[in-house]
Amino acid sequence: MSAVQSFSPVALTVTARAAAKVAELISDEANPGLRLRVYVTGGGCSGFQYGFSFEETLAEDDSVIDTDGVSVVIDALSYPYLAGSELDYVEGLEGSRFQVRNPNATTTCGCGSSFSL
Repeated sequence: MSAVQSFSPVALTVTARAAAKVAELISDEANPGLRLRVYVTGGGCSGFQYGFSFEETLAEDDSVIDTDGVSVVIDALSYPYLAGSELDYVEGLEGSRFQVRNPNATTTCGCGSSFSL
């Protein structure tokens, strides 16, 4: 008989580029208590959209991911939509932005800021 295994999905993997950009933006604000909040809301051309904000406070049910000296926060409602995703920071012809690569998304818009499941 095999042992029962539990599975605890990783909420979000933060790339080194994303962590470096978060650290830079926090440094620019001169407020080391800031954390990047990544969240999902309804809307966008594909149904859901990603949002990003810097905040000092945490809610009781927030999940915190510490990577390379910075903290990224996900609220309990957004967690299931983001589980297994990767947060990156990209610079290109379309400008620079945080980008979520979400393996749960079945469709995304052209700019990558909205998705559906």
